[in-house]
Amino acid sequence: MDDLKNIRWRQRFENYLESQGYIVKSPREAIKQAYQVDLLNDGHIWLDALAKRTLTTHTYDDSLAEKLLEDITKLYLPELTSLYEKLLKE
Repeated sequence: MDDLKNIRWRQRFENYLESQGYIVKSPREAIKQAYQVDLLNDGHIWLDALAKRTLTTHTYDDSLAEKLLEDITKLYLPELTSLYEKLLKE
């Protein structure tokens, strides 16, 4: 189910960029393009989130999970909130 949610969110994100005339073929490319058009405040945070998601997919480490939870609340959530607010204005 989580993979389906991830795919749907990614499709919406990529569809938005494509509706603006950009061609995106991967999540990394979508992040880079969104940063270039000022849709994202900090592309590095988004790329870090993508890398951590990939890292944690098959990792079962409590300390890593705790660190990721901290990153989600302190780094990723503010970026997601900012993106959401920008898209609402569109």
